Amino acid sequence: ISIIGFIIVSTVCYKIDYKRIYNYYSDRLYLQANEIANEYALDYFSETRLRSIELELHSVSVLNDTRIIFITPSGDVILDTNDSTKDKSNNDEKILYSIEDFDYGDLHGKHDILWNFYNLLNEPTLSVFAPISNSFEIKGYVVINIPDSVITDRVYDTFNTNYLTLIITLFLSASFLGLYFIQVHKPIKEITKATTEYGKGNLSYHIKPMLNDEIGRLGMSLDYMASHDFRSPLTSIKGYLEAIQDGTIPPEMLDKYIGIMLFETERLTKLTSNILTLNELDPKSVCLDISVFDLNSIIRHTVETFEGTCKKKGIKFNITYANSIQNVKADKGRIQQVIYNLIDNAIKFSKDGSYIYITVKEKGEKAQISIKDTG
Repeated sequence: ISIIGFIIVSTVCYKIDYKRIYNYYSDRLYLQANEIANEYALDYFSETRLRSIELELHSVSVLNDTRIIFITPSGDVILDTNDSTKDKSNNDEKILYSIEDFDYGDLHGKHDILWNFYNLLNEPTLSVFAPISNSFEIKGYVVINIPDSVITDRVYDTFNTNYLTLIITLFLSASFLGLYFIQVHKPIKEITKATTEYGKGNLSYHIKPMLNDEIGRLGMSLDYMASHDFRSPLTSIKGYLEAIQDGTIPPEMLDKYIGIMLFETERLTKLTSNILTLNELDPKSVCLDISVFDLNSIIRHTVETFEGTCKKKGIKFNITYANSIQNVKADKGRIQQVIYNLIDNAIKFSKDGSYIYITVKEKGEKAQISIKDTG
């Protein structure tokens, strides 16, 4: 950014500023040349008067860093405020020197040109022409020359503010990038690392504390999902497998508990898919899987997964359904995840031998699920 900004300021901005100052001098000198042409047109033919005019214009030239020349259509210079090139051998004292290749058509219809004035000048110069006419006939031209160095010096006088603006902009950009790194890039990198660890099976990995913003809440949700949504089904499956292994569960009940473990396994598969989606951090890939399903069936299956934990604490469920079948249109996996989390929390914070109340009510076209505990 710094290099590109410097290049743009040094080229594009410089050209814009140069063009502005160039046009300023061109317009100003063109007005001055026309004023001189109109004021001294009658004196153009008097050699004595020309020498007097030359002295007057010499002062103007020194003051404005310019060089003023009167030149005939044939290229004879009859006035030059800097006559160091005067041809002393010329017998015609009115003519200071001649320019053989002089052609007003070199301007191509413009009144200014940047050049070295037929190799007469040692550096690039802005030359501005104004015709001297008398009786509707062009008698010659007033040419005012100003060195290009004067223009560039004027450009640099104002151009340094562009570099100051660039420095301020870069400072603000650097500040923004610093904030972005601290508040966006670093937290997302931490979340990405966490999802990678969870993908490897390391559910004990904890996301470092973050700011309480959208990304911070995303990180906390991910950490909670890994420690809660993953561990709870695994604990449930492990508990039932240990019960089957030590004979606590009778053979005739095996199908029921194997069904519960398959249900938990399916839920873990969906959670894994969710965490892989989160790892991509692509908003377009995060969407709801809407379908019609029996809400009561989801609640029954979820409650059954906690049977072992509830028996240890003597906790019982009191479930009230609005109808025997409660069909709803929603994301089945995510609704199931919410219900599971609420019931799991209710069990954790309920006293031994207490009740957990689950109620399903119809409210208009909505189904309201209420999960209450006495903890």
